[in-house]
Amino acid sequence: MVKGKVYKYGDDVNTDVIIPARYLNDPDPAAMAKHCMEDIDPEFAKVSHEGDIMVGGWNFGCGSSREHAPVSIKATGVSCVIAASFARIFYRNSINIGFPILECPEAAEAIANGDIVSVDYDTGVIVDETTGQSFQAAAFPPFIQNIIEKGGLLNSIKSK
Repeated sequence: MVKGKVYKYGDDVNTDVIIPARYLNDPDPAAMAKHCMEDIDPEFAKVSHEGDIMVGGWNFGCGSSREHAPVSIKATGVSCVIAASFARIFYRNSINIGFPILECPEAAEAIANGDIVSVDYDTGVIVDETTGQSFQAAAFPPFIQNIIEKGGLLNSIKSK
C-alpha cells in the first residue's frame, strides 16, 4: 500500500515531456529526475516528495520507446502512476524497471491535483482520501508483483 499527494496531468503526456531529450546525455536517474516534467510543470521536480502519485489521462507515455521516461519518474520518488490508459511501450518499460502503473479511467477522471490518494497493489483498490471515493483497477498478477518487488525484470530473473 502506498499513499501520497497527487500531481495530475492531461491526455497524451509524451516521453519528451516526461524527460526532455536535451537531458538524456546523463544516464544517471537522479540527474534525469531533476528535469522530470519540467516542460509542462517546471516546479514538479522541486516540490514533489517521496511517495507522491502521478495521475494522467489517456495515452500517458506516448512517444519514443526509451525507458528514460519511467526511470525519471521513479527517480523523483513518485510511488506510482495512475492513468486512463498508457502507451504500450511505456507500460512495458515501467514494469520492466519495477515501477508500478495502474490503468483506471474512472480514477484518472475523478482524482484532482493535490488530492491525497492511497493505492493497494495487491487488490488494485485506489482510494481518493480527500473525497472518499474508491476505484477498482486491475490488481497486478503475481509475476508482475514479483518484478516490482525485486526492483525490475532483470533483478527478478537474477533472484531465481
